[in-house]
Amino acid sequence: MSTPENHRKYWRANLKLVFCCLLVWFIVSFGCGVLFVDELNQYKIGGFKLGFWFAQQGSIFTFLILIFFYAYRMNKIDSKYGVQEGDD
Repeated sequence: MSTPENHRKYWRANLKLVFCCLLVWFIVSFGCGVLFVDELNQYKIGGFKLGFWFAQQGSIFTFLILIFFYAYRMNKIDSKYGVQEGDD
């Protein structure tokens, strides 16, 4: 049954998920690629310094993983609150 309280809980869960995904992406892209680059550059991955790798590749890979994670979690949230897509 669709109630205003159910809608609020659904959107609260959705916004919480979006915020968490954006936070992870920010930490990986800005934190690892800019703020902590000197500490990460002490290590190498594939012949490149880790800070450089995060700035060039790591944030993109993280973003792609977060897209799939978001879709998976939203399907779970949709099912929980009864707003999943139908099999039309």
